[in-house]
Amino acid sequence: MTTRPYVILSAAMSVDGYLDDASLERLLLSNADDFDRVDEVRASCDAILIGATTMRKDNPRLLVNSEKRRAKRIAEGRSEYPLKVTVTASGNLDADLKFWHFGGQKLVFTVDSAVDEVKATLTDLADVVSVGPKLDWGLLLDELGRRGVGRLMVEGGGTIHTQLMAQNLADEVHLAIAPLLVGQADAPKFLGPADYPGGTTARMRLLEARAIGDVVLLRYAPKERS
Repeated sequence: MTTRPYVILSAAMSVDGYLDDASLERLLLSNADDFDRVDEVRASCDAILIGATTMRKDNPRLLVNSEKRRAKRIAEGRSEYPLKVTVTASGNLDADLKFWHFGGQKLVFTVDSAVDEVKATLTDLADVVSVGPKLDWGLLLDELGRRGVGRLMVEGGGTIHTQLMAQNLADEVHLAIAPLLVGQADAPKFLGPADYPGGTTARMRLLEARAIGDVVLLRYAPKERS
């Protein structure tokens, strides 16, 4: 039996729950020390996943920035960078985005109707896998497990966080709460409406709470609800 990865959802959000504002420029919610913490978590993982919408909007390189952490990974017999993973149901990907041209291996999960388009767009930039006629997170995690991914960091966006939380597939949630208010109805939020496990009274176990400058890190265990 394949062992699925340990799934960590990671997000920085405003006090009122937004991942960004509605402007074209990315809103920087974290501070330098928290960005370094995120880099440390990335370095500890075997793979990092973002959705295609986040890739198009933010155009991230999605790397481990610390040379020391990358050297440590190599010394441990691991790849310099974690596997970079994205998910698309539409197949709407741009081969010029930074995601494809920095770091190590890349993997795309898509659906049967889009797999040919994705392969034609990316050619040899990434491995492309279909999980069937519709996106199936269970099959996706099984495939990552087969590829040796033991620890997966998910960095958004909100739709992906919502789906994984609603399907009870997240083992940890890391929330960096920034002292900002966005208040824009069309801005993206960390989680959307869903039928979450346990309903409105199920309390997740708190693993950690600490201040990082003016940001507060909260770590929760979503599967340990009471």
